Amino acid sequence: MKCEKLDVWKRASRLSVEVYRFFKESRDYAFKDQITRSSLSVASNIAEGMEKDSLNENLRYLEIAKGSIAELITQIYIGIEIDYIERNIGMTWVKEANEILKMIKGLQNHLRQK
Repeated sequence: MKCEKLDVWKRASRLSVEVYRFFKESRDYAFKDQITRSSLSVASNIAEGMEKDSLNENLRYLEIAKGSIAELITQIYIGIEIDYIERNIGMTWVKEANEILKMIKGLQNHLRQK
């Protein structure tokens, strides 16, 4: 299954682009690096998992993607609290991240049923 055909991969990629664009000018390089890397890891792990030949590997990389999305959600909340991210933007990202998380779980269930 090619990742480019998956809505979950498309949405995770778009969210990562939004995060990267938002933090493009940030001078807190440590926070910027951490939040952009976790956002990038979600779509990247979905893609890597879909290219693996075994179901166990597919599922393992989707588990890693779920961990990355949980990291991202945590970093967004912290970014809101320390006034790096406007609350309305951050909460929009959290909502999207939670939708992506549900989609990853759905993809895992779909793969298990095959």
